[in-house]
Amino acid sequence: LAVAGCASLVDRHADGAIIFDIGGGSSELIWLDLKNSKMAGRGIARRIRTWASLPVGVVNISERHGGVNVTPSIFEAMVAEVLTLLDDFPEVDALNAMVAKGEVHMLGTSGTVTTLAGVHLGLDHYDRRKVDGIWLSTGDVSLMTQKLLHMSYDERSLNACIGRERADLVLGGCAILEALRRKWPCNR
Repeated sequence: LAVAGCASLVDRHADGAIIFDIGGGSSELIWLDLKNSKMAGRGIARRIRTWASLPVGVVNISERHGGVNVTPSIFEAMVAEVLTLLDDFPEVDALNAMVAKGEVHMLGTSGTVTTLAGVHLGLDHYDRRKVDGIWLSTGDVSLMTQKLLHMSYDERSLNACIGRERADLVLGGCAILEALRRKWPCNR
């Protein structure tokens, strides 16, 4: 469903895409192989080379590490936890090789990425029309993650794109995304 929901956003000129959905208790990862002729077909779902569901999401990682007062060392511990899970991704060596060529992009469907996009745009209130489909560079994502990491819980609570209901969860999501970005560095 994640692939079907964001099919129109996949760059058809790329060799592949890593689609991810960071949930509350799990995170889903899907590798679309767009260049493999054995996987040709009409629908984008036919380009799914492999996928996995990781047993980590914003709620359970924040419960284990804390989400209110997240220091850089706590953030790094969250990232390290997720990185260990990524080593077991199916066909990880083949995906690593494709990413190393530089023609793979990431595509996120979760509240974490929409929050980062809203903060990036400096929205006074969350506006899905402005957030959906936005492309962010790796530098943009790094800047927004650092911005959130250096905000207090109260500052995150007051941000219109985060709010009190996500202020203790957003950095857990950023840590999951950061682990994905470190494992598979994509420019966008």
